[in-house]
Order: sequence, then structure tokens, then C-alpha cells
Amino acid sequence: MQGFQTVLLASAIGMLGIPNALAQQGGGERPSWALERPEQSPAAEQLAPVSPPPIPTAREELPLDAITLPEGFEVEVFASGLANARSLALGEDGTVFVGTRLVGRVYAVTGDNGEAEVSTIAEGLHRPNGVAYKDGALYVAEVSRVLRYDDIQNRLDDPPEPAVVYDDLPKDEPHGWKFIAIGPDDKLYVPIGAPCNICEPTEEYAQIRRVNLDGSGAEVIARGVRNTVGFDWHPETGELWFTENGRDWLSESIPEDELNRATGSGEEHFGYPYCHQGDVLDDQFGWGRDCADYKAPEALLGPHTAALGAEFYEGTMFPEEYRNQLFIARHGPWNRTTKDEGGDVVVAKLDDQGKVVAVEPFMTGLLQNNEYLGRPVDLEVLPDGSLLVSDDFNGAIYRVTYGG
Repeated sequence: MQGFQTVLLASAIGMLGIPNALAQQGGGERPSWALERPEQSPAAEQLAPVSPPPIPTAREELPLDAITLPEGFEVEVFASGLANARSLALGEDGTVFVGTRLVGRVYAVTGDNGEAEVSTIAEGLHRPNGVAYKDGALYVAEVSRVLRYDDIQNRLDDPPEPAVVYDDLPKDEPHGWKFIAIGPDDKLYVPIGAPCNICEPTEEYAQIRRVNLDGSGAEVIARGVRNTVGFDWHPETGELWFTENGRDWLSESIPEDELNRATGSGEEHFGYPYCHQGDVLDDQFGWGRDCADYKAPEALLGPHTAALGAEFYEGTMFPEEYRNQLFIARHGPWNRTTKDEGGDVVVAKLDDQGKVVAVEPFMTGLLQNNEYLGRPVDLEVLPDGSLLVSDDFNGAIYRVTYGG
């Protein structure tokens, strides 16, 4: 176990650029996340990415008692012991597939009611954050390629060798980990983040692409997207809604993360790197630009809250007011002195015209006294209507139910 802990800690340091004593030995270049950090600000110099614990939190120590939900809702542990559990995908028989960012693994979770079993179905991969499932096949996104594991439901104990579906992707580490999903058009959607905090990238970056399930027919469906790590399609309109993480080091209060809506035409530009949150021109790249020339966000999600997973609720367990509303996991900021938002799940309430009328708290309590007790990443609605929430800080998945 000690060796495993060392590997996890080294992975977190190396991939996040965390400036602790181990990372600073020997000096070297500044990590990418710190390149635009104000040099003359002692407060800014204290800010750095939050290191997750080196091993998953024990089931009995998970912070269930700290979690607050609206009246009538309850939360339980669905699965624990999944180091760095991040993106979720649901198989046909209720199996939940789980990607990771730091440990190179993909998990499968079977069973429920607090007795879920966890197995590792792939390891040694390069940031296999994104997972998607379709017709018996599991799609896994690494930094520079998408893999497919065929007949995976019947081969959890003996996973097949993966086929490479699509590998025309950059290899950059900054914002290189990917969330993927298969849309209602049966195409695979793959985002490509900007390879920097703020820069004017070449045309293959800062976009969302879609390809056929065999990797052919690649096309860009949205541009000017700095980094999205969560999206879903409206159950009625079929439009793509996605979260977007704003740039760092402009200030602690701006820009806010965004909730965007794309028609999929490929003609829409969402502003990066020229305009942020729909109304703030960038101090470096905004000169001579006008925010009115770019598609404005549908809602703002708080400054640096790291809005990630997004899932429309189509179940029947929750009250009617949640039907077709968008749940969003906010991982929480690292580059704010006072962390008063994030580490939670919010719900974007839409009216009959598809406009966001409110962004309301739903699952809170994991950010207390400026410290994280947990960090939600992704969401998945189970067939019974309950809601799963992954937490990569604790290596766990929670299940939210409603009992009236």
C-alpha cells in the first residue's frame, strides 16, 4: 500500500504542477498554471492547485454528515475506494464506468444499495478522464486519442484490448484531459482545450469537435471554448449545453465560469481568448474587439468555480420542478484567497423558452472554513431516477435520492 500511495502522490504533483516541497526540489521552470500569476502579489503567490489526498478516503470517513440537500433529499455512498474518480458513464445493465485523471485507470462499478463492487478494467493509460458508453462498447478519452473497448459489459473480468477510434488530437498537457459524450445524433463529441491559461491558440484548439463512432467525419461544432469538461443535450430541443472554465489571473472575482448553449452549426464562437463571461474584454487579447461579436453565455457560474460535469435530469424520482433542469458539478476554485463558492452541485433552472432563470444550490457543505471536504466532478442519472455525484478528492461516488 505504501508504494501505491507514493505513485498517487507523485502523479498528483507531476500532473498538476503542485508546488510543494517535493515539486520544488531542484527548481526548474514555472508550471503552466503559474505563468501569468502576478509577480508582485504575495497573496497570489500563495495560491496553487489543490492537491488531492494520495489515497481514497475510507468509506466510514466520507463526509456524508457535512452534505446539505433540499428538504426530502438524502445522500448515501454508492461506491468508495476509487482513487481520483471523475467522469461517469452508464452501461446497459446499470454498470457505472468511471474515468480518472491522475492514476491512469478506468473503473467499473456494479451493484447498488451500498454494496457496489469496484473493479479496474484498464490501467496505465494517459489521463483517461473521459468515458462514454454505446451499444456494448466503452469509449475512453486519453489526452491525444480515443479508445474503444468492445463488448465490455460481458468482459469486465477480462477486458479486451482497445481499438483506437480517433487519434487526430494534440498532445498538450494543459487542459489536455477530456470529457467525452455521445450525442443524440450518435456522434462522439470531443473537446480540445486551449494549451495555456491565456493565449491565442492555433485553429485546432479551443473548440468542441464531433466524429462518427468509427472516428471518421470530424467537424468542429463550437469555437472559442477555453476548456469544457462537462456537457449534455437538452432532452427536448437537442441543443448542446456545456460548462466552460474561465481564464486565471485576471482577478480573483472575474471572469466567472460560463454555462453555454451551442446549436452545433460550427459557426458559433464563444469568445476565448478575446472576451470572457460575455462582457469582459481580455487585458491582453481583447484590444480592438467587441464582446457583442461572440456568443454570450446562458448563465454565469461563479468566479473560478471550476464548473465541470453537467447533466439534464430526465428521471422521475425527483419532484417535477427538477425535470429537464441542468445539474452542474462545481469542483471549486484553487486561485481565490477566499473560497466561498464551489465544491458543490448547483441546478440551472430553465423556463419553457429554454432560458436560465436561476442557478440554485443543490448539494452543498463540502467547502467549509476555506477548505475542501470533497470536490464534485461529474453527474449521472440512474434508471431509478437517483443522481450519482463523483468526488475525485475522496475517491468516491455519492447517490442522491428523494423520498418526499
